[in-house]
Amino acid sequence: MQSTDAIVVGGGLAGLVAATELTDAGKRVIVVDQEPEQSLGGQAHWSFGGLFFVDSPEQRRMGVRDSHALALSDWMGTAAFDRPEDHWPRQWAQAYVDFAAGEKRAWLHGMGMRWFPVVGWAERGGYGAIGHGNSVPRFHVTWGTGPGVLEPFLRRAREAQSKGLLQFAFRHRVDELIVDKGRVAGVRGVKLASDNMERGKPSSRDVVGDFELCAQAVIVASGGIGGNHELVRKNWPERLGPPPSHMLCGVPAHVDGRMLGISETAGARLINRDRMWHYVEGIENWNPIWPMHAIRILPGPSSLWFDAHGQRLPGPLWPGFDTMGTLEHLRRTGYDYSWFVLDQQIIRREFALSGSEQNPDLTGKSWRQVAKRAIGKGAPAPVEAFKSHGRDFIVRDNLDDLVAGMNALAGNALLDVTKLREEIEARDREFDNPFTKDSQVMAIHNARRYRGDRLVRVAKPHRMLDPANGPLIAVRLNILTRKTLGGLETDLQARVLGHDGQPLHGLYAAGEAAGFGGGGLHGYRALEGSFLGGCLFSGRVAGRAAAAAIA
Repeated sequence: MQSTDAIVVGGGLAGLVAATELTDAGKRVIVVDQEPEQSLGGQAHWSFGGLFFVDSPEQRRMGVRDSHALALSDWMGTAAFDRPEDHWPRQWAQAYVDFAAGEKRAWLHGMGMRWFPVVGWAERGGYGAIGHGNSVPRFHVTWGTGPGVLEPFLRRAREAQSKGLLQFAFRHRVDELIVDKGRVAGVRGVKLASDNMERGKPSSRDVVGDFELCAQAVIVASGGIGGNHELVRKNWPERLGPPPSHMLCGVPAHVDGRMLGISETAGARLINRDRMWHYVEGIENWNPIWPMHAIRILPGPSSLWFDAHGQRLPGPLWPGFDTMGTLEHLRRTGYDYSWFVLDQQIIRREFALSGSEQNPDLTGKSWRQVAKRAIGKGAPAPVEAFKSHGRDFIVRDNLDDLVAGMNALAGNALLDVTKLREEIEARDREFDNPFTKDSQVMAIHNARRYRGDRLVRVAKPHRMLDPANGPLIAVRLNILTRKTLGGLETDLQARVLGHDGQPLHGLYAAGEAAGFGGGGLHGYRALEGSFLGGCLFSGRVAGRAAAAAIA
């Protein structure tokens, strides 16, 4: 049996951060991952690279006044902690907001990370100052998107590897945590056959051998359950209505949740397993990489949102305001899809697609291409590609033809063009004045008071049915699975706790496997930009705590 100082299970962002913190302390580390080397970095590679900062230079330059107190109020109002098992998640949430308002940006900046100067405004809330949502823009897109977030840690890992401190064991699937006299002392599993598949595609599960590794510390950083729809449905909360019969996947198939059950079998306590984060603006990828591959639309606030029956969604369930509130509302309609209705002026300015591969300008760090977002006549090229090739997009010159196309795509006749016309015409009339009784129109005016939204994110108010702003566009929106908000319960040193509330000696957890810290630092909802940040923070805490505990 091979031995080392520490084993990290999972080669995603949290695992890489933990591993490099350990090697910086001079510890020997083996990172085991069931996927091939080309998938190193995990889900973070595919991400938009959004990070949650508080009172950043980017915010201040855009005229945003943020503070630790405001961010903490927003976080706690959004999380809505209400369970006895929220003791550690609440403490992790407070610690994370401290980090986001403190050394987080300087730590990452010192490793070479940079951010797009226009700060995004995600999860805008709309219920009141104490409730869900970001009071101000806080979504900082990393220059280079997800790969840009990974780059410093991949570089540090390769440097540690060259020094003999870090070893990667790819195609090693952990099937068991080895427990010796009440202490987690290693891992046991099987070696999988080599596979040269493209990053993100399903890899072979053919077994070619087995392995055992022992260490003083094991860090579980294996991700969540978003790629395992069976587990998603099993854990689906009643408060969100019935689980969907049709869902798309926002994560690769290897995000299977196996290590959560394996850790639980070894004595770890898994909490808040019914808390999860799934998007309702999913579109089927016309050029998929993994099974049921979905891309999420990152919408501005101007599209009209209708359920499958053609009923306009109530406020504040507008695009970009409350992901989980919208999911709960739509689950009670009896259908697994909904609709955006918009026009070319809105899609040109307000549609962005989540994912590094869907943002080649930001991922490739090209200012020339980025400039086209503000001055180009069309939407960004990936958006236009979906408009042309995506099966969920319908483009027509008039509303009658648009609604006919929507009904044909849905395979039913639920939508009444007369009712949709009445709703859209009423909305259009509200733009004849700078004041309004329509709450969504109020939100659009409020958004355009923010310099960033006015410059590159929110379309100038206009009449949707005016042919000059056409063509008209409808987008069928699907539910896509994404993040696991619950996870392995950990204390503030990232030590995994057992059912007695005491640390399970030798075992730590980080990233999505730990609910991004504590077993669920987001509570019921997220403020966005906080998933990668949770991986960074919990990975750093776990790596440093494990290093300090290793003799």
